[in-house]
Amino acid sequence: MATKTAQPADEALGYEQARDELIDVVRRLEAGGTSLEESLALWERGEELAKVCRRWLDGARARLDAALAEEGEEATGEAEDADEE
Repeated sequence: MATKTAQPADEALGYEQARDELIDVVRRLEAGGTSLEESLALWERGEELAKVCRRWLDGARARLDAALAEEGEEATGEAEDADEE
């Protein structure tokens, strides 16, 4: 069975949308009562949604790290300026 890649529409999903859909997928899987084929399709969809969420979280982490690094550089520069006075 070939695995699906993330659908182009998934790229447009916001974090909250992907997370909410992922929660729904997990609930459906945990509830049971689906055929093997349906369960596999749900699992694959869950994997795709988890990747979307991970990309959003990785991007947020990179932005936070960049902001903290910039803040640290500014603080270091201000400290050096104060030492020169």
